[in-house]
Amino acid sequence: MPGERQWDVVVVGSVNTDFLIRGAKLPGPGETAEGEEYHEGAGGKGANQAVAAARLGARTASWARVGGDRRGEEMARSLEAEGRGTSAV
Repeated sequence: MPGERQWDVVVVGSVNTDFLIRGAKLPGPGETAEGEEYHEGAGGKGANQAVAAARLGARTASWARVGGDRRGEEMARSLEAEGRGTSAV
């Protein structure tokens, strides 16, 4: 139908890979601490906002740029899996 909106929310913002290292304690100033677990996951303020809107039921699209490497491809798949339009990623 002409004039019908395809998206309720369009998010323009950062999409990146977050790195999490879990250890027994936080390091102090100038201290190096060893980590016990390492995780990578989807993140970025724009990605987080778009996921939240999609999970609340909004038809959500993301406008972002990701690299052509493995992490960029994973981010695009993650966006799509969360029900967000990725034609502008």
